[in-house]
Amino acid sequence: MDKTPMTAEGAEALRVELKRLTSTERPRIVKEISAALAQGDLRENAEFQYAKEEQGHIEGRISEIAAKLGAAQIINIKEIPKSGRIIFGVTVRLLNLDNDEEVTYKIVGDDEADIKVNKISVYSPVARSLIGKQQDDVVLIQIPSGQIEYEILSVEHL
Repeated sequence: MDKTPMTAEGAEALRVELKRLTSTERPRIVKEISAALAQGDLRENAEFQYAKEEQGHIEGRISEIAAKLGAAQIINIKEIPKSGRIIFGVTVRLLNLDNDEEVTYKIVGDDEADIKVNKISVYSPVARSLIGKQQDDVVLIQIPSGQIEYEILSVEHL
């Protein structure tokens, strides 16, 4: 089975969610189902139907998280010696040479990617163009709307 790269922070967030689901949400939904069962006729019991549906979602998410953690290759960037090269887990600051705007991205696994907080997937076109480059390199990145030329200002192990 192929391992999927994941940052230590991403793995910890999944572990926290898994703990919440198994120790809080699962027991809560079991109580709700028990209470609905106590009401008798289940055919027209909306509380029971809703609780069973929610239980399915919770159990599905628990299984999904367990599978992701099982397939994860957890990489703690803080433990990797700094080489100045862009690798999985680094935070990179770029200068757009066309408009002089700076952007900062952290290169993370697919499940952790969230452009709203400047986390991009290692498999994204931008990250794939950056991997292996180093500070002060100029890189031409192909995006759907064309090409952007960036200068790499810094590579940090945060």
